[in-house]
Amino acid sequence: MTYVRERTEGRRERLKSVLTMRQPDLTLILANIHDPHNVSAIYRSADAFGLMRVHLYYTDTAFPILSRRTSASARKWVETVRHRSVEELSAALPDHQILATSCSPLAKPLGDWDLTKKTAIIMGNEHSGVPDDLLTIAHGEVYIPMRGMIQSLNVSVAAAILLYEAARQRDAAGMYDKTSLSPYDFEKAYQAWLER
Repeated sequence: MTYVRERTEGRRERLKSVLTMRQPDLTLILANIHDPHNVSAIYRSADAFGLMRVHLYYTDTAFPILSRRTSASARKWVETVRHRSVEELSAALPDHQILATSCSPLAKPLGDWDLTKKTAIIMGNEHSGVPDDLLTIAHGEVYIPMRGMIQSLNVSVAAAILLYEAARQRDAAGMYDKTSLSPYDFEKAYQAWLER
């Protein structure tokens, strides 16, 4: 009985600790990414680097079916918000700098962006990149500097690198040291997590 109580208390403390480090103003926008393995890997990175939620913009493909095994249940801890239009998506991210991943001449290297600001990064699909309609709401374009012959990375690898840099900047600024959530939002999220 004591073991069960200690285990329960340990789980509660772990939930509170992880929730304290969540970054509600950092997010990804997944745009028509159809490979379930890529999407699962992105959710794992989102959880690992403290995202509260991921936004989905699926207009020409269905959201892939993710297995619990491949996503390591990361979707359980990262909220999913779906959008049916660019306007709806834009309205959900007020005051965010929205960055589109791109290799265009307008794109700036990842390290040039201040990712301690409210930030949403658009990840385009594996073949056609970020859709043109989403480029209309982007405040800028970002790329990951590379030294090899290949000009692009797998979308899930790119997401992990982008989030790592955001986490590095935010950690240096002390943003993981205290919660960014209001007491109400923290308690609401905590109660929801207890039921998972």
